Formats: sequence, structure tokens, C-alpha cells
Amino acid sequence: MRRLGLLVTAVTLVATVGLASPTAALVKGSTPRWVKHVKSFPGGISNTVRFTLDPAVAGAQARLAARPQLRAPRLTTSSGSLQNVQMNDDSFPEMPQNEESVAYSLDDPMVAVAGANDYVSGGVVVMRTSDGGRSWTSTRVVPVFRPTSDACSGGDPAVAYSRRDHAFYLAQLCFFRTLPHSEVQVFKSLNNGATWTPGRRSAVAATNFDAASGITDESIFNDKELIAVDNTPTSPFYGRLYVTYTRFHIAADGSSDSCPIQVSYTDNVPSADPSQAVWTHRSVVPDAFGSGGVGESANQFSVPVVETSGALDIAYVLEECNTSIDHGLRFQRSTNGGASFLASPVTVNKPGQWADNPDPADLIPNTAFRAPNTVALAYSPPTGTLVYVYTNYLSGPGDGNIDVSVSHNHGATWSNAKTISRKAGLPAPNNQFFPWIAAAPNGTFYAIWLDRRRDPANHDIDTFQARSSNDGVSWPNVRISTKRWNPDNGFFASGAFIGDYSGLAANNQVVYPVWTDGRDSNFATTGVGETDVFTAVQILGP
Repeated sequence: MRRLGLLVTAVTLVATVGLASPTAALVKGSTPRWVKHVKSFPGGISNTVRFTLDPAVAGAQARLAARPQLRAPRLTTSSGSLQNVQMNDDSFPEMPQNEESVAYSLDDPMVAVAGANDYVSGGVVVMRTSDGGRSWTSTRVVPVFRPTSDACSGGDPAVAYSRRDHAFYLAQLCFFRTLPHSEVQVFKSLNNGATWTPGRRSAVAATNFDAASGITDESIFNDKELIAVDNTPTSPFYGRLYVTYTRFHIAADGSSDSCPIQVSYTDNVPSADPSQAVWTHRSVVPDAFGSGGVGESANQFSVPVVETSGALDIAYVLEECNTSIDHGLRFQRSTNGGASFLASPVTVNKPGQWADNPDPADLIPNTAFRAPNTVALAYSPPTGTLVYVYTNYLSGPGDGNIDVSVSHNHGATWSNAKTISRKAGLPAPNNQFFPWIAAAPNGTFYAIWLDRRRDPANHDIDTFQARSSNDGVSWPNVRISTKRWNPDNGFFASGAFIGDYSGLAANNQVVYPVWTDGRDSNFATTGVGETDVFTAVQILGP
């Protein structure tokens, strides 16, 4: 029982510290460099962070802070059908949720936990199920900057399950709108997501604050983290927890000259006090200061996957530090538990087979929201095959397709690009974006993405899923959303942000696809556009 003593319900945490203003001890006069970056450059630091500066977001959260009764949950979702289920509860007025991550329990496939950006609390909404997705219960996890106990802005959720620890882990950011502090924090749950580490006891996988000196390195901003666990009992690194992220180096004028992928890892997150976790930090891609924010050290959106051998694989995008222009798809690998990586990253895309959206802010035609080329990676335990999924704008920015590249030799070489978003044997028309991919233990691959093929105006959004049961050779498509939605009504009054990614987890019994969905937006009545988190769980068998 003592191991659970320091876990608190996130609802209580939100009520006590959520949306709080920084204390006098943190007040600083100068504009943080990361804020200058966001205001001066169209890309680089991720959209979750960027849109905390949106005046509509700050205003709505201030109103909720003044009237905390409005944050009370209004819905615990339940459905006799698995066709389409809203996973999160609602506040009043309803606020957006987006950017989903989901994982299932390796002890019980009917148990799953998902996280999403939450504009009610300013942190993450956690949704959990114990009945294979028929019903979901929500709670909130708000990050806290430990030195002063101030609640910080969070988001960018990433969820994973540890077989060894019988625990779910949740990673999210911690930063302030008016301050330079920047952390990647990790929370732990021993009861399938019902309660989590208190904010002041979170494990800190990355920070720009030096506790010994009390100095914050204003030139560093840690962004866009994702998480993976080594869950193979025979692996030499069994139970190791990996967190990858992008470390921006920012000059005084807000420009970034280096933004390489980093990894932090630990073998123990103490349940009684996760903040005592000891992390090892390594560069996945070395820094190259003075490069002007381009080159091999200009990266974003790293996705870690652990093979059964214990090898750590990481997919990421070669992206400029000051724009959202991507120059390639990259892969890195470590066979010694993250201690070192390949001398040179592997290029996944082949000449003439892939193109990025040329817009420096990742805007696509007929669209208010940004659509960055986020990537995902999955590994088949039976065959050792890796599948890398991404958006391909080779046909133009108004016709993005979901493509995959496949590797049968642990990422050393990759296949030609193959389009998996298809209709009647041809690439689906209009734009597809925000893919995610997962592999079940039996080797079946599942991919999902947001899709506009059914709207002649190339505007409203559905969700599609593809499955490959032949090691990535074929990918039949199926629409899993039951209603299209209008993204213009999905984020306050601007419709400018619907997240950067979707989520998916799969085992041999249950498939858990999760996505951003604005079908129930209250924009017409309140002027506050909103999105929810939806799923269409598939029960495959006992």
C-alpha cells in the first residue's frame, strides 16, 4: 500500500493547481527565447507549444480558472456498440482535446490508457478502459515545476506500458508562457490509469534547469517527446524506459541553429517517489551549432520502438529548426540500450519517391490548421520487419498520400515507398495526414490516418484504417469514422490547430485506434470550437 501512497487523483490535482499563474519567485521580465522563436519563425517548435500563446486559448483557460465549477466532468462515456465512442468527458463550455497516444496493458488486453492534449486543464486528459473500449473514464494530469510547485503548461502526451513494472507511464512537457523553463516529465500509474504521480513528484527526463545552481539555460527548449519500454524478458535491457525528444538551441533573437534528437533512459522509476529516477542522456543526432537550423542536426518528431532483441529503433524527420520544411525521413538504431547509435543515420526515403509539403508553416490548401509530416514506426516480433509510415506530397500539397517503407534487415535498408491510402486500387484522392502505425504481437500491422477522400471540396475529415496481415505487402482500407467533421470548428474561433498526430495500439485480441474528431463541436452556439477523442475499437477474439 505504501507504493500507492504518493499517487493522487488527477481531478484533485487540477482543482488545486491547474491553470495557476506562476508565483513571484518565477516572474521574469524578459521575453523567453522560445516565445521569440514562435512569434518570429513559422516552424521549428511544435504546434502544441505554439498554440499555448493563442489569445483565445489563454482567455478561455483564464475564464475556467476563475470559475472552476465549469471544469467539472459532464460525461463518462459508455456505449453498447464499439462503432464510434467518444473517450473523453466534457467540460462546460466544452474545450478542445487533440494529439492522442494510447497503450494497452500487457497483463490484460482489455485494459487500455490513452492521453490527449487537454485545453480544460492545460495538461493532459487521461482516458482509461477496462472493458475493451466499451466505456471510458477521464481524469487529468497537470505537470508541475518542482522547484516552485507552480503548475505549468503541458501536452504532447505519450503513453506506454511496462510489463516488468505492471505500470502505465505518461510523458508530457512542462513549460510557461512567460518563462524560459522547459522540461519533459514522466508520470506513473500502478492502477491502470486511475491515479498518477503527483505533479511535484514526476520524473524529469529532460530539463534546462540546473538544480545545483538554480540557473535556467534559456537557450534550450525541450520539445515533442515520445516514450517506449523494453518489454521483452530475455532482453539485456528488460524494463528500460526510453524517452526521445527534440532539443532546440535558441539564440537571443529567437532563431534556432540546432535542434537534434535526444534520448533519456532509466531502469527504475521508484513508485514511492518517481522524481528520484536517475536518467542517462545521450544524443541520437549530435549537435551542430551554427548550422543555421538546417542539416542532419535539424530534426523533429522522434518515434522510439524497441525490438525483442533489446535494440532501440528511432524514426524521425529531417526538419529545419526554424520552418516546418522537411528534407528527408531518417532512422537511427542502438544495440546497446541507447548508449550509442549508428555513426550515420539511415535515409529512408529514396530519390524521386517522396516530397514534403513545401509550405514553411505546414499549411495545406483549403485548410486553416497546420498539418506537419509526423511519422510513426512499428516492429513485427515474429518476422523482425519494420514499417515506417508517413505522408507523401509527391502529387502536390493538396493531394497528400499515406505511404509506408518496409525494412527486413533492422533498418539497414528500406523498400520503395508504397501508398497505403487507396481507393479502387489507386491512391485515394484529396489529402490524407496524421498517420500512426502499430503491430500486434502476432505480426499484423494496423495503420490509421485522417482522410478527406469523401469530401469533393477536400475539406471535411474522416478517419481510415488499413491492415496488413502479410508483413506489409498489402493494406486493405476501411473507413472507421461514422461521420465527417469540419476542422474549421475544431479549435476555438480559428480552427488553426487539431493536433499533430493520431494514436493506435494493437494486440491479438483488441485494436485501439484513437483520433481527433470535431463532429460534436459547439462552435455554432458558444463560439469556442472544440474536438474530442474518438475510437472505433475492434474486438478480434479471446
